Amino acid sequence: MAEVLDTAQHGNKAHTDGGWDLVPVQTRSDRFKSVDVQDFQTVTGREAVWKFAPIDQLDTLLNGELDGSRYGYEAAEVEGISLAWVPRAEATLGQAGTPEERGSAAAWTAVQDVLTVTVTGEDEKTLRLDRNAFGPAARAAHTIIEAKAHSRGLVILENTGDAQLSENVEIVVHDEAQLTVVTVQEWSDSAKHLASHFATVGRNASLKHIVVSLGGKVVRVNPSIHLNTDGGGTEALGAYFADAGQHLEQQVYIDHDAAHTRSRVTYKGALQGEGARTVWIGDVLIRQSGTGTDSYEQNRNLVLSDGTRADSIPNLEIETGDIAGAGHASATGRFDDEQLFYLMSRGISEEDARKLVVRGFLLEVVNQIGNAEIEQRLQEAIDASLAESVR
Repeated sequence: MAEVLDTAQHGNKAHTDGGWDLVPVQTRSDRFKSVDVQDFQTVTGREAVWKFAPIDQLDTLLNGELDGSRYGYEAAEVEGISLAWVPRAEATLGQAGTPEERGSAAAWTAVQDVLTVTVTGEDEKTLRLDRNAFGPAARAAHTIIEAKAHSRGLVILENTGDAQLSENVEIVVHDEAQLTVVTVQEWSDSAKHLASHFATVGRNASLKHIVVSLGGKVVRVNPSIHLNTDGGGTEALGAYFADAGQHLEQQVYIDHDAAHTRSRVTYKGALQGEGARTVWIGDVLIRQSGTGTDSYEQNRNLVLSDGTRADSIPNLEIETGDIAGAGHASATGRFDDEQLFYLMSRGISEEDARKLVVRGFLLEVVNQIGNAEIEQRLQEAIDASLAESVR
């Protein structure tokens, strides 16, 4: 357990969620970390990491008792990819990261059994892990996805049905490996899901990480990718579609901690309906050790109706002048009138033109998953949402 300082002020300890002592945290890497939920104060909503979230809807996941036992899933056998449940005491936790906030720490503390996914072999292979049996009880989960050296694979976490889930996913990509991890949230309308994904990428290895969030009442998926070995690279991609009353959030952190690493971050979202809310925060840190870094992050949001809100906050910290390039961009707006005019001038109705624009906007990300069946299903899900209220 991390040491608790006794420099209390107004009832808060010195390392409240997000961390502070005499001065505020100055850089993303300085945030307080612990695997014990008791080391974090009760979330108030004033913390930097929680200030956009509807914490009143997350009380059970943040403060309640979580069931950390094994859960049911469906997955076909795939040569070169093994799955196994490992008791917590026997699992190697913390290879890829450590919780920085109470939700992640609560899941880490409560989990009893860890699901391990191990990818071996240089041939391309795909595992689809169908997780649809969590049920309405509050649960904790921990998954470790490990790609051995020189291996290649695609791992898809398909989340459907009802859930009150807080989880941690550790992704370890060893030297020269190429791994794609996709997490798809198509939860029921009442589901709530907090997820922290931690990744570490080896020498000349690559990780493609894709988040697709379409369903659920509150869905918050936060990937943190650590490029701490020379030549490592990552693509962090996301697509989300928020309907009325939905809160979809993602906080992305890319840590360039070695020479000649590369990252590309692209998240695209659409919002429609009263109370639809999305949050995207992108943090990129290029440390002094990150010489030769090549990095770029962007977020695009398309507003389809009144009564929605999209928060988009890109952050870039650079601690060395010796880089190949770095930049960030953010934009939120309505339809491009020129695109609509072009389509309508070719005999397409305004309603169908709007659907085509949104579909193409989001499928730029979805079509990079690398599994035709999943891509087609998500295209149909996006079309179904558009059919309801794009006018």
